[in-house]
Amino acid sequence: MTASESMKAVVFERYGSPALLSLQTVPRPLPSKSEVRVKVHASTVNRTDTATLRAHPFFARAMTGLIRPKMSILGMDFSGEIDLLGDDVSAFDVGDRVFGISPDTFGAHAEYLCIPAGGAIAHIPGSLPYHEAVVGEGAWYANGTTQFLSKGKRCLIYGASGAIGTAAVQLAKARGAQVVAVVGTRHIDLPVALGADRVVNYETEDFRALGEKFDLVFDAVGKTSFFECRHLLAENGIFSATDLGPGWSNIFLGMFYGAMGSRRVRIPFPENAPGFILQLADLMSKGKFQGVFDRRYPLDKTADAFRYVEKGQKTGIVVLDVC
Repeated sequence: MTASESMKAVVFERYGSPALLSLQTVPRPLPSKSEVRVKVHASTVNRTDTATLRAHPFFARAMTGLIRPKMSILGMDFSGEIDLLGDDVSAFDVGDRVFGISPDTFGAHAEYLCIPAGGAIAHIPGSLPYHEAVVGEGAWYANGTTQFLSKGKRCLIYGASGAIGTAAVQLAKARGAQVVAVVGTRHIDLPVALGADRVVNYETEDFRALGEKFDLVFDAVGKTSFFECRHLLAENGIFSATDLGPGWSNIFLGMFYGAMGSRRVRIPFPENAPGFILQLADLMSKGKFQGVFDRRYPLDKTADAFRYVEKGQKTGIVVLDVC
């Protein structure tokens, strides 16, 4: 395998801790007729990556591999430049600066990534640096819930300082909603900078005692429950959380209300990744969406990035500088 046929990638062969991640030399992928190959400049390490590494929750193995992982390279977010086109691709050119997500096969923790030209990929707006263009994963999950908002609706976002929470604030405002953001003391100014109408400091004020009603209560960090928040919901209001809830209650509640024809409780399963990435690129180009970034790690320190994300204290996005 020559240098032109190989690449560096962070590989894992079994589920477990970040210690199982290793930087290896692997074959460089070749695009199919309908794919482009991206020379990856930046990726991220996020909750999806850490959960997939540890096969959490256990039933996720049905999709990622029952005994061993089907995929050996993690990383959903990517930004970079196209260096090779499939024979049938006409929407992109070699040298195009692009960003997006690879939600089905991951693979962005590597120097090269192949992705369908009709997939979740778009041109990077303007001259935005590569490390500021890896914004898709958290925004995609946030959109799974904020898509139900419209002008004049009221929403409360608990945990508005992480990748999903900061994206949710901006997506909700882009839809014309009023946003109350709940964060801790050290993040008190962040939601305001992102457009939130009001900020509640959970360290000094109990958001559950607000005495207000919301069309959406979104727990972006999975640390509260429907039963704690249902009194905050307006008629036909929705509670959504990025975690399964105590005793996986959000799954059962979602099924129960769904059977009754209601969206009262939702886990924000995202949809239509290609369409959303194009929408996100448009918002970015209009200055209505920007990434919030915490730390940057080089590719050979990917395991350290995983350990940091697993602490659950990051602000916004943790970037992986690939090349």
